[in-house]
Amino acid sequence: MNSAGIRFIKVDMQNIQTLKAIGIETFNEAFAHLNTPENMEDYLATAFANEKLAGEVNNPNSEFYMAQIDGNIVGYVKINHGPAQTDVKDDDALEVERIYVLKAFHGKKVGQLLFDKALDIAAQMKKTYIWLGVWEHNAKALAFYKKNGFEVFGSHPFWLGDDLQTDLMMKRYLD
Repeated sequence: MNSAGIRFIKVDMQNIQTLKAIGIETFNEAFAHLNTPENMEDYLATAFANEKLAGEVNNPNSEFYMAQIDGNIVGYVKINHGPAQTDVKDDDALEVERIYVLKAFHGKKVGQLLFDKALDIAAQMKKTYIWLGVWEHNAKALAFYKKNGFEVFGSHPFWLGDDLQTDLMMKRYLD
């Protein structure tokens, strides 16, 4: 437990349904108002399918950590390295594929602490930089990553249902 009262729990097959629940809830909170119900339903059914999540949790090159406060899961982060990276595929890099926090906990440093957890892991693995993709219309996330020293270095397509969206690719070199 850290000074903010947050405990990190590494996800394994025992708590995969908790991961699924927080993943669906936080993605809905973040994007349902900006996308059609059909596209949200399609994406969530695919991205959080039991088989897909099991494959990701069992991948030795991916890790999920959930943030817990007072016994409640309030957010999570997914990191990838090596061949599990979705785009860059650089052995010197660590990807933050997902970082989501319940709206009720925005502004309470949960996202920052989850991000710091990813930075700590990248440093332990002796990575040169950390990278991620963020939707070009997610102003709050873009501001968060810029505040944390990230710079845009490209973009890639992201399908949400039948809607082709653009994620900006951002990276930050480690000290």
